[in-house]
Amino acid sequence: MAQGTVKWFNAEKGYGFIAVDGGADVFVHYSAIQMDGYRTLEEGQRVEFEISQGQKGPQADMVRVAA
Repeated sequence: MAQGTVKWFNAEKGYGFIAVDGGADVFVHYSAIQMDGYRTLEEGQRVEFEISQGQKGPQADMVRVAA
C-alpha cells in the first residue's frame, strides 16, 4: 500500500491529486475514498492507498486517512 500527502482536493468537483512519497502525483476521485458520510480530503492530509491504472494514467484507489 502506497502512502502520500493530499496535494489538493476540490470537494465541489469531487477530485484532486495526491503527492506519492518518492513518486509522481496521482489522481484521486471521491468514489475511491474509504470513509463513511461525505467523502472528501483536506490539503496536507496523510493518506494510504493502492495505485491502479486509470483511463488517463495512474490513480489512487481504496484511499484512507493514515493513522
